[in-house]
Amino acid sequence: MTTPAKLIKEITSVEELLKHKDMLLNLTLQNLDLREVDVDWKDVKIANTSFLGCEMDEETELILRKKGAIIYPKFVGLPYNPYRKDLYTWQELMDGYTPENDASLDLKIYNHFKLFRNSGDVNEALSQRIHDHAIDDALLELIGRDKSGMTKKKCIGVMGGHSILRTDAFYEKVAIASKRLTEEGYLIVSGGGPGIMEASNLGAYFAGKQDDELMESIEILKAAPKYTDKDFVVKSQEIIDKYPEGQENIAIPTWFYGHEPSNLFATKIAKYFSNAIREDILLAIAIYGIIYAPGSAGTLQEVFADAAQNHYVSFGYASPMVFFGRKFWSEDSFIYQLVKQLSEGYKYHDMLAISDDPDEIVKFIKTHPPVQED
Repeated sequence: MTTPAKLIKEITSVEELLKHKDMLLNLTLQNLDLREVDVDWKDVKIANTSFLGCEMDEETELILRKKGAIIYPKFVGLPYNPYRKDLYTWQELMDGYTPENDASLDLKIYNHFKLFRNSGDVNEALSQRIHDHAIDDALLELIGRDKSGMTKKKCIGVMGGHSILRTDAFYEKVAIASKRLTEEGYLIVSGGGPGIMEASNLGAYFAGKQDDELMESIEILKAAPKYTDKDFVVKSQEIIDKYPEGQENIAIPTWFYGHEPSNLFATKIAKYFSNAIREDILLAIAIYGIIYAPGSAGTLQEVFADAAQNHYVSFGYASPMVFFGRKFWSEDSFIYQLVKQLSEGYKYHDMLAISDDPDEIVKFIKTHPPVQED
């Protein structure tokens, strides 16, 4: 019988470091400035110890290397930090933005990504993968997860078209459903873009507030209905200024599909370079179900990826798949019937639903919790 490997734990603050300063066994220190930390590194016990992007003087680095520490140096000249410890906020990504000139960090990172997209540059590829791993780590730390793969927070994914206008009836319906679900204790997780995804984060943000306040806010947003409109972000900021505090929710976007305005109603943003990793993690954490509003190719891709995950119980649980919009999913595309037929004989067959009513969707989610694999 083989012995399980030691679990490597992370230290992401100086305070945590000082608690372990005499013995750093099986620990990873991430993005810390060690130059002014009061630690005698000669006396520290080290084994399976890594330092990711930590600032240190040459003497400290020499001591640590002689002790067998693994040191990953900082990358230079990048608009992003591969070793970041936290998820993004919209304030961070929008830093530098004005309605007259988008000089945001988000756009700078995208332009950098676009420059290296097909270059084959090994260092850039490595830094992007390290960045996306850091986002994975921060996201899973936020939602929690046990050994079976079950999340401590009850995550509900919301998918749908990014080009859906703020004036569309489904924008309002998705916002209402997301508000209700958040009020029932679920954590809304969107794909992070505009359209349906913004609607879900908006609704979650307004959980605990009056429905009339959400409706009035949607009316304000309708003045700039499309994400390419000049005042799209201005109207979002107007809502944030009026309601500076909102309920926790998550957006998971990507730079892969191009530059879109950051979602101001998401309280945390897990933004990835790799769309494949981003979609996989979204499905992996949305164990309490995914709601599909009308969309195009990207949404359809996510439906079948989710169906495959449920079919093979890839993450240990079968989860609800809820199709929001009878006409779109049953008459225009026949996707619902196809998934229903595909699921025959499998656990998720009874976890499929189709509806036009936000309250019906909330009720179905509540009465159909995830089912663990036998």
